[in-house]
Amino acid sequence: MKNRRLVLAARPKGLLVKKTDFRMEEIELPAIKEGEFLIKVLFLSVAPVMKFYMQDGAGIEAPLQFGDTMRGRGVGEVVESKNSAFQIGDIVQGKCGWQEYKICDGTPYHMMYKVTQRKAPFSTALGVLGMTGFTSYFGLFHVGELKAGDNVLVSAATGGVGSNVGNLTKIKGARAVGLASTDEKCQLLTEKLGYIGAINYKTENVSERIDHFFPDGIDVYFDNVGAEMLDIALSKIKRYARVVLCGRISQYEKRQDNSEYDLKNWYKLGLNRAKMQGFFIYDFEDQFDKAEKEMAQWIEDGLLTYQEDILIGLENMPIALNRLFEKKNVGKQLVKIN
Repeated sequence: MKNRRLVLAARPKGLLVKKTDFRMEEIELPAIKEGEFLIKVLFLSVAPVMKFYMQDGAGIEAPLQFGDTMRGRGVGEVVESKNSAFQIGDIVQGKCGWQEYKICDGTPYHMMYKVTQRKAPFSTALGVLGMTGFTSYFGLFHVGELKAGDNVLVSAATGGVGSNVGNLTKIKGARAVGLASTDEKCQLLTEKLGYIGAINYKTENVSERIDHFFPDGIDVYFDNVGAEMLDIALSKIKRYARVVLCGRISQYEKRQDNSEYDLKNWYKLGLNRAKMQGFFIYDFEDQFDKAEKEMAQWIEDGLLTYQEDILIGLENMPIALNRLFEKKNVGKQLVKIN
C-alpha cells in the first residue's frame, strides 16, 4: 500500500511558509508489527505551533530534520490492527503527521485517543470535540473560573478556540463579546457562535467599543493573540477578574528578532486583585472524556454550534497553515485527507 506524506524540505523564513519548504513523497507502507495498528487519516488539523516545529521545535519537541514527516494531529479510522486495544473500525485522534496513513504502536507519545461520541461528524474530534474544543472548555471554565453573569471578552473569536467560547459562555449564563478582523466574521459571531456583540478591531476603536458593551468592565478576558489587545483588555478588567492566556499569535513572528510587545497595563492586575494565568491542555487529560460527552450533548441539544473551515487534499496543508497567520480561517482550520 502506498502512503503519500509531506516532509520538511527547508526551514521557513518570514511569517508564512512556502510550498518549497515541503516535499511530497510517496512511499510503500511496511507490514504492521505485533502491537501496531494502521490508521487511515480522514482529517488533519493545523496550528500555529507547527511552523515552529519546522524551525526549532517550539521548545516542546525536537526540531524536525529535513526529510521528516511534518508533525500534526489528525483523526482517522483503524483499518488494520495487531494491537488488542485498538480494533478495526475504531475512530481515533492523535499525532498522525501530514500523511494519508499512520502506523502507530499506541504508546503515550502518539497521544491516541478513541473518539467515542457519535453525535457529531468525526472532523469535530480535531475541533470542538477535540483538543481545540477542550482548550476552550478548560480555559474558560477551569482557568477563567466562569460564573453566571460574567462579562467575557475574547480575542481571535472566530479562530478554532475562540469560535467555541461564545456559546460555552452563553450556556453558563454569562455574556461574551468577540474581537474579529472583518465585518463578516463579526456577523458570524453574533448570528451563529453565541456572542452578544462583536468588535472589528481593524475598523473600530476597540477601547470605546469595550466600554459600550461592558461599561462596568471585564470579568474574564480569553486571550488568543497577546500584545496590544491584551494590553487594552487589562485596562478594562474589573476587581477579581481572570485573564486566560491561551495563545499569542500576534507575537509569533517576533520570536526571532526579540521584538515582542511590552505590556503597559500589567499593574492593573495588582490594582484589581485579578489574576492572569496560562495553561497546558494536557494538564486536564484525565477529564477529556467528561468534556467530550458534555459538549457532544450540548451540540445535540442545539446549545453549542461550531464552525469548521475545511480545505480538501493533503497538498493543501501548507495553505491551511498559512491561513492562520493571514487571519483567513473562519473557525477551526482543517484539511480533509480521505
